[in-house]
Amino acid sequence: MSFENYFPIWNQLQHHQKQLLLDSLSYQTVKKGTILRSSNTDCAGLLLIRSGQLRALVYSEEGREITIYRLFDGDLCLFCAPCIIRSIQFDVTIQAEKDTEFWKIPSEVYQELMVQSTAVSNFTNELMASRFTEVMSRVEQFMWKSMDKRVSAFLLQEASIEGTYELRITHETIANHLGSHREVITRTLRDFQDAGLVKLSRGLVTILDSEKLQDIMR
Repeated sequence: MSFENYFPIWNQLQHHQKQLLLDSLSYQTVKKGTILRSSNTDCAGLLLIRSGQLRALVYSEEGREITIYRLFDGDLCLFCAPCIIRSIQFDVTIQAEKDTEFWKIPSEVYQELMVQSTAVSNFTNELMASRFTEVMSRVEQFMWKSMDKRVSAFLLQEASIEGTYELRITHETIANHLGSHREVITRTLRDFQDAGLVKLSRGLVTILDSEKLQDIMR
């Protein structure tokens, strides 16, 4: 499908606004692990994902990674262009979790559309509110929920994303998502294994009892 099928408010744009977008777009493909934005990169533009998966993360003072939200097919990455949203006061890193294809909309073009179009402005504000809700939910989990609840929630989320209970993921990767240490994650997973909830092998976590993990998560 083309850009028009992915941009949520395409039909609310005027003809010249549609043409402005199409004339300015660039299409790119990146490999898993690619850093698309960090504190050292410029405000290059917004990304509209055609296929793949990105994650937005921040770093703690100790240098630990914490995933604040993830992006999938059809999602628009506003944090890739923080110059558009002046209220963003923290550094967000965007990393490809899978090989990803996306369209990039130049920041200046999107800013012009926000001025011209109420639909674009409203859509951007709604999307920003939704992203901040996700961020606050992650902060709440990090501050108040026990590690067993956080790990169980993460495993179930991964299973939903991947469509399988056999998760090819390392303890270090889980720790990076949750802002924890690998040793803490390993200890939690071994407790889960002892309880018959998961099976552990090298680079693989297999969920055996999703219902009990859901009970822990609640």
